[in-house]
Amino acid sequence: MIDLNPIDELARRLSSLVPPGLRESREELQQTFKAALQSGLGKLDLVTREEFDVQRAVLLRTREKLEALEKTVAALEAERSAAPRDPSAS
Repeated sequence: MIDLNPIDELARRLSSLVPPGLRESREELQQTFKAALQSGLGKLDLVTREEFDVQRAVLLRTREKLEALEKTVAALEAERSAAPRDPSAS
């Protein structure tokens, strides 16, 4: 769920920038700005913080596994290159 407090604050800031002659309808403008901001944000392909945190944890575990596999491969390659070659094995 999107936190609406920053949207409210931005709508208030936008309505405060309105010229003095239009300030009588400031509350209406503020609601219009808020609705426009919510509509725009609603069209974005966003994920919740919880979904982001879960995917971040999955990525960290995957990175750890990849690093472990890279070490294993490097050790196997080093072991293979250090082993004497048997000319009859070719």
